[in-house]
Amino acid sequence: MTEQVDAEGESGRVVLGRTLRYLREKAGKSLGQLAEETGYDKSYLSRLESGERLSKVTVMEDLDVYYEAGELLVSHWKAARLDAFKDQYKRFMGLEATARVMWKFALGVPGLVQTEDFAREVLSGAQTTPDRAELVEEQVAVRLGRQYLLQQKPEPNVRIIMDEFAFRRPAASGKTWADQLLRLEAVAMWPNVALQVLPFAAGVHHHMNGTVTLLWQQDGSAVAYTEGNSRGELIDEPDDVLRHRLSYDRLRDLALPPSDSLAFIRDVLEEHRS
Repeated sequence: MTEQVDAEGESGRVVLGRTLRYLREKAGKSLGQLAEETGYDKSYLSRLESGERLSKVTVMEDLDVYYEAGELLVSHWKAARLDAFKDQYKRFMGLEATARVMWKFALGVPGLVQTEDFAREVLSGAQTTPDRAELVEEQVAVRLGRQYLLQQKPEPNVRIIMDEFAFRRPAASGKTWADQLLRLEAVAMWPNVALQVLPFAAGVHHHMNGTVTLLWQQDGSAVAYTEGNSRGELIDEPDDVLRHRLSYDRLRDLALPPSDSLAFIRDVLEEHRS
């Protein structure tokens, strides 16, 4: 299959599409037969093969099983999803995927712990045209695909601090918000995750205009990534990374402990239900 993966200069989506077509033709299946046997729409499968669409990672998992291809399609999907991002963010995502320690602060619900419906609502915006709706679905697929990072083996050590603001801005749909709160409750109980809430009572702080992520690799190297006002910056200068770490430490000191944060989430959930 060398010709399927040696595609320098091509987008990851095109490489993935050609690999899908190769596996289908090798299996002697038409698109119609594939659709009938997998349950996926024929036109949808065609657009995946042409590189027009990017699926959810679960679709690639199903097709890997169908073709007995190991994790070939999933590995190509991971490369293809990077096409949606600018070069600096691609580098950040690559470092995020291999990080052994991950610290995050967010004003809202971080993408890594969003439910599918909540992510769709966040990404949709006020107006959604047919073209925009398709783009949103691809963005949702990419966002959900990143979430495997939290539970890959070996599991990274993760700390997430969420501003109380995130809990006071519910989703438009009551069910979507309840499901999102349940997801946060579940994540807060994962052994490799410490989830903390930064309460309004902590007052003003130095990250009120954006988010920050700190990543440490197995070799001890570290980077910081900040986002705000629709732009992101990857920081690898040691002195600047240290400055962001100390800044994060101050936020952690102001935040509720993990056990109290879990109780806080459950209180918000109970308030919502009542």
